[in-house]
Amino acid sequence: MLLGPSGGGKTTLLRHLKRELTPVGTCSGRIRYRGRPLAELTPERAAGEIGMVFQNPDAQIVMDTVWHELAFGLENLGYPPQVMRSRLAEIAALFGLEPLLYQPVHQLSGGQKQLLNLASVLLLQPKVLLLDEPTSQLDPVAAREFIQTVYRLSEEMSMTVIISEHRLEEVLPLADRVWLLQDGALSVQGTPREFARDAYAAGAVSGVRAYLPAAARLFFALSPPQIAAGHPEIPLTVREGKRWLLGTAGPDRRFGSTDEPAMHEGPVQALHGRSTGGQPTGGDMLLQCREVTFRYERDTPDVLRKLSLSLHQGEWLAVMGGNGAGKSTLLHILGGLEQPQRGKLTYAKGVKAGYLAQNPLLYFSHDTAAEELQHMAQVAGLGPEEAARGIAGLAEAFQLGGVLEQHPLDLSGGQQQKLALAMVLLLRPAVLLLDEPTKGLDPGAKERFAQLLQGLLQQGVSMITVTHDVEFAARYATRCALMFDGSITAEGTPAEFFGGNYFYTTAVNRMARELLPEALSLEDVIEAWPSTATRC
Repeated sequence: MLLGPSGGGKTTLLRHLKRELTPVGTCSGRIRYRGRPLAELTPERAAGEIGMVFQNPDAQIVMDTVWHELAFGLENLGYPPQVMRSRLAEIAALFGLEPLLYQPVHQLSGGQKQLLNLASVLLLQPKVLLLDEPTSQLDPVAAREFIQTVYRLSEEMSMTVIISEHRLEEVLPLADRVWLLQDGALSVQGTPREFARDAYAAGAVSGVRAYLPAAARLFFALSPPQIAAGHPEIPLTVREGKRWLLGTAGPDRRFGSTDEPAMHEGPVQALHGRSTGGQPTGGDMLLQCREVTFRYERDTPDVLRKLSLSLHQGEWLAVMGGNGAGKSTLLHILGGLEQPQRGKLTYAKGVKAGYLAQNPLLYFSHDTAAEELQHMAQVAGLGPEEAARGIAGLAEAFQLGGVLEQHPLDLSGGQQQKLALAMVLLLRPAVLLLDEPTKGLDPGAKERFAQLLQGLLQQGVSMITVTHDVEFAARYATRCALMFDGSITAEGTPAEFFGGNYFYTTAVNRMARELLPEALSLEDVIEAWPSTATRC
């Protein structure tokens, strides 16, 4: 498993391991595959035995339908039709692609496109599989199934997998080795538990602990230093974390000594009144959808079905749901990119919306990141001094200062995401529509991003975020909603929404819900723990 901050070199390293994608530039050192220099492999062997799934799913798709995309690689390597059909049948059943075989690829959701890319690569039966943040656009259930499928393939087919990933809960405990790449160099490496010990030794201020699963971070935050440093089995999974937490609480489900109150008797009081996301503000209505129905073509099924939704001043609404549920289509409607066939969308007078799509490449048309920001400032009508202050503030918040003179296409996926968001924020919208905004962001960048959005909330900006990042939504949103079958099926505050869910909830909630049913984040548990706890 490959970890590290955005722009730290993860994608560049993976591209060097896939010969056809080697970046242009100066390179030293050697790369060998099965003892031979990578450059000496035949084109057929290099293409078939080393497969890669890109960070951006649209960059890998070349054909018009799912069926044609799946067959493309096999056709180019000259496989017989009978072999092609056999492999296609097997892979379509494995990934549940049969209902989509004849569907145009442009109608697929981002997550469905990523599954299609993985299936296309696996049809060639590679020996080495390179995955560049493959679950960034998958819902929690699909991501868990994706990771388990890759792990099973690795175990049963003896396939070597190198995965760059920010979704740590499912991936890190399954890894054999963990590499932390910072500034182009490996700073920490070892088994997952060795990595956890090194992260603890590095200290909380180093930022390395942010790359640990919630179970390990909770363990380090609540354990005395002498125990944390020498513990032989640092918990990494939700199951291990729950076992440790309940064991620490004791058979009577109490934290610490027996003088402490039982947590299950008063979870709200145990959280010291801390809000896990907050209540709707009750401010002025900014937008409202009433029974909106939409389909892309006349003879296709409805994507949205009588969907009703509202957003008030100062709210942060997080919309979740499975891949293909219609979340991105909803943002297209709200942003004016599509018009519903039935129903009504109403914005309050004078309210301007800013929309950030899943694919940041759609926003770039200039030669440097600085030029992109300057052009957007001009579009927003900002004066020279105001534009300079705005660009400088956003560059600092998103750590873009060192890449402003680079071409946007040369940036990492996370840096491209931050640049596109900075461009949208320069428009100073009253409502932000964000489609998977944390995709590609490392833990530190995600924290800075959240602080920026919270600052915008305090300034009166409201937002609707479509996201698969359950931890992010639970910690920062004021209201959450679940889309299913084209409409909103559940909504409420984070505590109400996540407290009763099984999959759509946080790792901390799954570990601590028997003790603290309303706890969603690390901070919730820490604040209910005795004062000896330390923040991680």
